[in-house]
Amino acid sequence: MKKYLVEFIGTFFLVLTVGMTVVAPGAGALAPLAIGSALMIMVYAGGHVSGGHYNPAVTLAVWLRGRCAAGDVPFYIAAQILAALVAAAGVLCLKGHPTVTPMEIKIVPALIAELVGTFALCYVVLNVATAKATAGNSNYGLAIGFTVMTMAFALGGISGGAFNPAVAVGITRMHLVDAGNLWLYFIANLGAGALAALVFKLVNPEDK
Repeated sequence: MKKYLVEFIGTFFLVLTVGMTVVAPGAGALAPLAIGSALMIMVYAGGHVSGGHYNPAVTLAVWLRGRCAAGDVPFYIAAQILAALVAAAGVLCLKGHPTVTPMEIKIVPALIAELVGTFALCYVVLNVATAKATAGNSNYGLAIGFTVMTMAFALGGISGGAFNPAVAVGITRMHLVDAGNLWLYFIANLGAGALAALVFKLVNPEDK
């Protein structure tokens, strides 16, 4: 239960930060910096307990890589999705239930952007937090947070920059993206997580 609680807390603060910095009045162009920083501090805070996934795509990648028990996967994902819904409700309440116009996205570019951004995140997580060669390093949280920040700056304008099915649920609940497009985040994000695990194994065949 400790692991699932940590996953809930970390995902809650990640999605809360997304909403509070993106829903007007927000942080404007600096939102990705705050979001990446929120992920970084939560990874440092909970990584030693749960691994600090806070993202179903990361959980999938870590499981396929062999560093997450199969029995934990559904509970991790459930905790992450529930946390996103609670955080989204909190944002809407704190913001006074504003009228939000969903971002208009083009499906194919958005799919590509989410695939690329999520792959980068999962690939970095696997290499800095699960590889034997980087075991015990103290920069893993910084690397993970900065990956999200970088991808959000680079690709957020195309897809909304979720790179995380739980965040996608949260931003959908906050009306930042259209509910009809939620499927593309799940397909792109989870597909990228599986691809990152495959690439990690190809690049590091000796790292069992």
